Amino acid sequence: MPTALAPGARVALLAPSGPLPEDRLEPAVAAVRALGLDPVVYPSARLRRGYLAGPDEIRAADIQNAFADDDIDGVLCLRGGYGAQRLFPLLDTGALLAQHKPFFGYSDITFFHILFQNAGLRSFHAPMPSTEWYKGLDPYTEHWLRAALFGGLFGPLPNCEGAPRRTIAPGRAEGPLVGGNLSLIASALGTPYALDVRGKILFLEDVGEAPYRVDGMLNHLVNSGALRGCRGIVLGYFTDCDPRPDKDSLTLEQVFQDLLAPLGIPVLAGLSCGHSEPTLSLPLGAVAALDAGAGTLAILPDEKGGAL
Repeated sequence: MPTALAPGARVALLAPSGPLPEDRLEPAVAAVRALGLDPVVYPSARLRRGYLAGPDEIRAADIQNAFADDDIDGVLCLRGGYGAQRLFPLLDTGALLAQHKPFFGYSDITFFHILFQNAGLRSFHAPMPSTEWYKGLDPYTEHWLRAALFGGLFGPLPNCEGAPRRTIAPGRAEGPLVGGNLSLIASALGTPYALDVRGKILFLEDVGEAPYRVDGMLNHLVNSGALRGCRGIVLGYFTDCDPRPDKDSLTLEQVFQDLLAPLGIPVLAGLSCGHSEPTLSLPLGAVAALDAGAGTLAILPDEKGGAL
C-alpha cells in the first residue's frame, strides 16, 4: 500500500502514451498546483512523435526516473492515448515494483495498473491533469480524486446523482479490485503482462467501441479462460459505445447479459467510472465488497486489507 500524498508533495507529471494537445500543459500544471501539490514536469510532457509523446526510450526513462527519484512522492500520468505497452521491454519492472509510489491514471495507463495489480500492489484509476483536471472538476469527481490523492478512499462508493446501477447477475463477492480499460486488458492476453483475476473483482470500462467490438473483447476474455476464478465483475462507463441507429446491432445490455450473466458470478453495471464525468477514482488492488443484487460496491477499511 503506497503512502498517501500530503499537501505540498512533489509529483511527477509525465506522458507514457500519447502527446498532450496543444496548449494543454500549462493549464494542467496549474490544476495540479491548485489541488495543493508541487508538480515536476518530465520531458515526455513536452514531446510529440506522431501519436506518441516522444520516443519510447524517453517515455520509458521518465517512468523509471520518476520512481527512482527519492524527491518524487507520486506519479501522475497526464493523459492516456496509446503507447504504454511499447515501454515494457525497456523498463526495469522489478525496480518499479520495489520503488512503489502512488500512481494515478487510466485508459492506456491500464498496462501499468496491471503490472502493479499482478504484484499485489495498489495504484489509482483516476482522472488525469491534461484530460480532466485542467478544465475544472465537478464536486463529485474532485471529492473522489482528493480521496485517492490524500487518503480516505474506502467505504461505500456511491454513483453520481441520477446514474442508476443495473444488476446483470445477482450475488455477493469480496476480493481485490483490479482492472481498467477493457481494450487494454484484452490486448494483454497471451503476454507476460496479462491480468490475473483469480480471487479478484474485475472492473471494466471503455470508450468509442461499437457493441460488436465489446462483444468480441468480452468473448476473448471468456473463451481464453482469462476469467476463471474471477469472483465478480463491475462495469463502469462504456462511453460512446452505443449502437449506431443505421446499423443492426445488439445493445450493450444484451451483450453483457449474453456473455457475463452465464459466468455464475455477480455482475454489476453502471458504476460512475471511466471515460466520462462525473467519475469515481478507484483504488485498484484494494479489497472490495460487491453486492450486485443490491447495486453496491465498497472498499473495505485498512484492517481488512482495504485502501488508503
